[in-house]
Amino acid sequence: MSQSYSFRPDTVQLVLGVNDANLPYLEMLMATDLSVRGTTVSASDSVPLFTPFMQRLEKAAEERGGLKEAEIFMEFQLLSEPSAVLPDNEKGNPVIVAAGRQIYPRSRAEQELFQVLPQSDVVFSIGPAGTGKTFVSVIWALSEVLSGRKGKLLLTRPVVEAGESLGFLPGDLKQKLGPYLNPLYDAAEYVLSPQQIRRMEENGTIEIAPLAYMRGRSVNNAVMILDEAQNATRSQIKMFLTRLGENSQAIVTGDPSQTDLPSRRESGLDEAVEILSGIKGISVVRFTHSDTIRSRIVREIVRAYSEKEETGEGQTGI
Repeated sequence: MSQSYSFRPDTVQLVLGVNDANLPYLEMLMATDLSVRGTTVSASDSVPLFTPFMQRLEKAAEERGGLKEAEIFMEFQLLSEPSAVLPDNEKGNPVIVAAGRQIYPRSRAEQELFQVLPQSDVVFSIGPAGTGKTFVSVIWALSEVLSGRKGKLLLTRPVVEAGESLGFLPGDLKQKLGPYLNPLYDAAEYVLSPQQIRRMEENGTIEIAPLAYMRGRSVNNAVMILDEAQNATRSQIKMFLTRLGENSQAIVTGDPSQTDLPSRRESGLDEAVEILSGIKGISVVRFTHSDTIRSRIVREIVRAYSEKEETGEGQTGI
């Protein structure tokens, strides 16, 4: 038996995309053929989630504008997995506002991260790829800086990939470190233009620094983000956290399953979480494969690797 849902004229394109570009993805998620006539979407089969799913998508489009596949998938996941359903925004669901854009949590773990960021001096955000750890952390930091609550956003990462060191890479410090910080810049460009980001770098509002270059500093009135912390050693993470000065906050993100450190060196991320959990002002948010929001296929990839590791058949990063 077919089903139909009529969108309001101002939301139908926000949900379906230009030229109904999102329609094939919606068909795949619901495992049925869909047709569009005017503002009405019809399903050829009876799908229990069809009407509530369309309602969630319409509400999401009202709040956020045009929807992309990752946002559509998260709404489907939140609906199809009752344990993941978030409360409605008007009932207290937290929001981050940066440069006039409102960012909402799209998973239970993201919601927890939204809640602890305003309350914590140090936040550990750990879990697999595609869960939004870095994205939320950068948007939060920008909201703090752009509102004037903090004076600087400091971005840092360990540089260990492919066994290279900064000394072997061409260019000045910014050019050497730039490729390692692309995920952070990608998040920043969600709310700011490249020109705005460049101006903030030029006036010192955004600073990039290799982790090793932070020794001896005291960072005041700033949000410090250490990304890919699974590639930091015990002493490096301790050094980073002890840079915290007055009115500063530290955010540490990482995926323990993806360490690139040489086998003889142990990652300091797990140890830091273990010994610092429970200290007042320090929060730990753990993401799992069910929190993956990058896309449906990334979620399935993360799930497959996690299941293999749980059976003891080997460990592999993603």
